Amino acid sequence: MLHRLGTAAVVVVVLVGVLVGLLWAVQRRLVYLPDAGPVGPAAAVLPGARDATLTTGDGLELAAWYLPAAHPDAPAVLVANGNGGHRGLRAPLARALHAEGLSVLLFDYRGYGGNPGSPTEAGLALDVRAAREYLVADAGVPPGRLLYLGESLGAAVVTELAAEHPPAGLVLRSPFVDLAAAGEVHYPFLPVRALLRDRYPVAERIAGVRVPTTVVLGSRDTIVPPGQSRAVAEAAADLHRLVEVPGADHNDAVLLDGEELVAAVVELAPRA
Repeated sequence: MLHRLGTAAVVVVVLVGVLVGLLWAVQRRLVYLPDAGPVGPAAAVLPGARDATLTTGDGLELAAWYLPAAHPDAPAVLVANGNGGHRGLRAPLARALHAEGLSVLLFDYRGYGGNPGSPTEAGLALDVRAAREYLVADAGVPPGRLLYLGESLGAAVVTELAAEHPPAGLVLRSPFVDLAAAGEVHYPFLPVRALLRDRYPVAERIAGVRVPTTVVLGSRDTIVPPGQSRAVAEAAADLHRLVEVPGADHNDAVLLDGEELVAAVVELAPRA
């Protein structure tokens, strides 16, 4: 009997080891969910927009759309996507922000929207820097008139960028405390924190970002628990406002391009 129990225990340990090893190997496929498109030309989706090419520090060329405002001195919004889809899905958000007089840059990370490369935390950091460089160097937007908007994973991406290149204002939609904290919610039976290669420590980083910051969350978010977004707001060095949308889940339209989200961006825009 004891021999059988010992054998069973060994089998369980081996199976767990195989599962952990498999998850270590494929974990980024669980984190990053790129949609290759087709995306299409900017003007066909966003009238008045133009196609742009972003060049990263490691030599990748990423596709983007730039929608300039009518006024040449208008503030611009750099939009960092979440972990799924492509920039075409953010077109309604760009239209809503543009209607408020803002210029908007939509771009896809490496591996998304037909772009070359594979997404990683370090790679996305290079990608968002290329997006900022395009706005400053090519579009001629003064750094003091730049706003960053990040959704979910994108909130982590722009928080890291803001630590090095502070914007005029920062809007974090549905941010998590860090990637491990989000992963533990969905994989409570696994040693997520020990396994993860990419960390995205949002709450830790936002504590050192001294720019007006607004956190937007849905009260019924099933992907990033609302408590995590509230914790990010509490950690923010310069919290402007916490916007909680009652009854909203992670991918509800109200959190993608709704009035509350758009208003949160507009109110941080620097005045002329």
